[in-house]
Amino acid sequence: MEPGETVEMERKSVNKVDRQTVRVVHLTSVHRPNDNRIFHKECRTLAEAGYEVTLVAPGDKHGVVDGVKIKSVPRRDSRLARMLVTTWHVFRAGLAEKGDIYHFHDPELIPFGLLLRLVGRRVIYDVHEDYVTSISQKRYLPRVLRKTLARVFGWLENLSSKAFRLVLAERYYLRRFPTGTLILNYPRLDFFRFDDSAPVNQDDLQNVQPALRRLIYTGGVTVDRGALIYARMVAEIPDIEVTVAGYCPPALAQQMRATAGHGASRLKIIGEGRFVPFEEIATIYRSGLWTAGLAIFPRTPHYVQKELTKFFEYMAAGIPIICSKFPVWRELVAENGVGICVDPDDIRSIRMAIDALSTDRNRAMEMGKRGRDLVLKRFNWEVEGRKLVEFYDNLAVR
Repeated sequence: MEPGETVEMERKSVNKVDRQTVRVVHLTSVHRPNDNRIFHKECRTLAEAGYEVTLVAPGDKHGVVDGVKIKSVPRRDSRLARMLVTTWHVFRAGLAEKGDIYHFHDPELIPFGLLLRLVGRRVIYDVHEDYVTSISQKRYLPRVLRKTLARVFGWLENLSSKAFRLVLAERYYLRRFPTGTLILNYPRLDFFRFDDSAPVNQDDLQNVQPALRRLIYTGGVTVDRGALIYARMVAEIPDIEVTVAGYCPPALAQQMRATAGHGASRLKIIGEGRFVPFEEIATIYRSGLWTAGLAIFPRTPHYVQKELTKFFEYMAAGIPIICSKFPVWRELVAENGVGICVDPDDIRSIRMAIDALSTDRNRAMEMGKRGRDLVLKRFNWEVEGRKLVEFYDNLAVR
């Protein structure tokens, strides 16, 4: 167990838990029913361990998937309608399930989590994001209002969190929530090919030189996550192709193509105006000879401390990484020898990293192998899933 994790992990109870008699209800008003962390990692893991699991989420249909009961509520397009109406529908549907343990995933559900505590339910708040810094850089809010809302939200979240058991998706969240339990967002191995061969045939990597160096970015596409940097790359580096796979607002996609200019045909946007399920992203990882996985973000307070989930997915797929040279990222990527860190404002620095990986294929293959080995040994959901089940077992016997 790593430093910091002993703080939040309780001693395992000697009492045996009859998991089949414990009803677990996961609640989200923001995420889709097939969300990678909520459904594929947490809900599926708990169901596989024997818990009776229901997921309440905005969606189109009810059903049972991989042992998890899906209960859908209407999805609202308006942010305000979602916060005022969808949250109520999620709470009401979840309460009807008569759960023993409730596990919610969005800060807008905090008031309903408090109501559940008032009626005697055990409640878990899963902190996915650093919402304080996230609010402080919401571009659709006036700058002064952002800072005020961030401070107020941070105070309210800290105060209300004392009523819940906390699950944290990032290490540095322990600074705000020292009693939380780290359940880190590492990849499920069954989404990636792990056998005696690498995810991509190594002979192909050695002998085949694509006409274009192919680069991949996965996840939500925003300016703060490097969208316009990737567009500039294809505009200024002629022999590369960049694929971004994740929800991209149509207006931003148009801006990216305009920025790419004559290189727009080498900018592939998968997810313009639509959600891209992780099953599709996992297929994309395996679909070609990727020179590198990208996470070249401009410097913002929200991302400099985060260990991005995509880092571990790139590693699981055997793809070397090119990312911004933030200290936390440099420690994970460069010091582990799984990629190259660059100045996000310097296209020349980015070009040199691409050249280094595409011309020295042995170096690139070694980076990919180190990444896969680290995921197999340490950075995988199987390790985190066991921690989650132990956490639930301790909570269930109280």
